[in-house]
Amino acid sequence: MIDAIKKTVVDEAQLASEVKNILHKGLVKYTEKEALSIILNCIDLTTLEGADTKEKVNSLCEKGLNYNKQGKDIPTVAAICVYPTFAKQVSEKLKGTGLKTACVAGAFPAGQSPLFIKLIEVKYAVDEGAEEIDMVISRGTFLEGNYQTVFDEIAAIKQACGNAHLKVILETGELQTLTNIRIASDISIAAGADFIKTSTGKIYPAATEEAFYVMLHAIKSYYETTGKMIGIKPAGGISEPHQALNYFILLNEVLGEKWLNNKYFRMGASRLADKIIEKIT
Repeated sequence: MIDAIKKTVVDEAQLASEVKNILHKGLVKYTEKEALSIILNCIDLTTLEGADTKEKVNSLCEKGLNYNKQGKDIPTVAAICVYPTFAKQVSEKLKGTGLKTACVAGAFPAGQSPLFIKLIEVKYAVDEGAEEIDMVISRGTFLEGNYQTVFDEIAAIKQACGNAHLKVILETGELQTLTNIRIASDISIAAGADFIKTSTGKIYPAATEEAFYVMLHAIKSYYETTGKMIGIKPAGGISEPHQALNYFILLNEVLGEKWLNNKYFRMGASRLADKIIEKIT
């Protein structure tokens, strides 16, 4: 399987042209307000700072829970994403609300820890109430060509998640080429990812439309082969509504309406939520 994945090659010039043409067409079947409302409902509100406190995390939860009180047909966000030390607090706060408790775990954001340490952290987060785990692949290992090791780590972390959903962060800005992004996408999906995600938001560049488009096609290929839907999450640097709409347009073009909900589409863009509210209320 890994040998077959390694044969993938992405034509970067052709892909850039395809992305440009799709975005030029703009929204199809949706008004801007409809699209932005869907995006709001797919946002993971996130705080991942060394200075995070219980008070700050509680305020973020309150913020997420109150968006739908700002007007008719305004949805909530999808999840609150924090470090594992806050998982119990968030899960208790969100219990019964429909919002998910998400945690980064597995040596986020660098991924530079032994696998057994990563597994302990993932299990801890799940035991504390995390319903979703955002892990990051070992980019150094990947760039060395040790694809089987990357696969095995993801598979082990997926098992450690138990019933929690696993989002696998590729950190596309460190993978150097679009071909590498496609290979990493295919490996992640094959190893058991429920979602593939562009970036940690901790490096530049973070999410790009081209990387996202490559990842969409990896998901499409897998769906056409297996019938299984894999989710996708662009994250990092998406702070303006027009940027978010571009990702929405690409997703709708490649995967279609079945993916336009927070079961299969998330966006890591906490600063974006308030700006969307300003535009749709």
